[in-house]
Amino acid sequence: MNGVKVVPLTNVGLLASAMERAQTRPSNLPGLVVMYGASGLGKTIGATFAANMYRGYYVECRYTWTKKTFLLAILKEMGIAPGRTLSEMVDAAADQLSRSARPLIIDDVQYLLDKAVANILTDLYNASHGTIVLIGEERVPASLAKLERLHNRVLEWVPAQAATLEDLRTLVTASYPSLQIEDDLLEDLRRSVHGCLRRISVNLYRVHSEAQAMCVDAIDLARWGKRGWFTGEAPTGRGR
Repeated sequence: MNGVKVVPLTNVGLLASAMERAQTRPSNLPGLVVMYGASGLGKTIGATFAANMYRGYYVECRYTWTKKTFLLAILKEMGIAPGRTLSEMVDAAADQLSRSARPLIIDDVQYLLDKAVANILTDLYNASHGTIVLIGEERVPASLAKLERLHNRVLEWVPAQAATLEDLRTLVTASYPSLQIEDDLLEDLRRSVHGCLRRISVNLYRVHSEAQAMCVDAIDLARWGKRGWFTGEAPTGRGR
């Protein structure tokens, strides 16, 4: 997970709670859960945690996927030999979802929603009535709104949240237990990267490395000084 431990951060808890409600929903309610938000907020971390907790089938999509490659990826995750036709593969995957009562978690779903492959999602749900979790970027709700047969099967929308100060504390405790990073430094970092968990992780590694170089086991904003933060912006070129 790009060096990030799967710890109970805000988005992990939000997705796990939504999946719990979907798994225990009355049989007459739809079973799609959708988590969406900007890149870097930790949606995939939440998906990994939830997949482990609920023994879910996890598939991470690619832009180049077709209907066939999507179904092959699902069947491979399920340990099922693929059928000869797309229809046979949909039936096999749906049957496994129905019999196992395990959720199907589809990450980076934005790569599928603007293609005909999105209709496979509707077929899988209609044939299984299982719990299917769609995870993707900010445009996912707008893309789903164009797919009425899929859109009206959503039970819960879960907008991913920017990391909180408590998330940073939890991450530091899990990743760098021998280093005390004071709240003023953590909050300055959180604001500077707008709560982007991926950039927070990169910068916490920098803080840890600098603390080791200074031979200290505690660091605050004053000691960090003017080092600044990696925010994703490329450095500007120097004039002559």
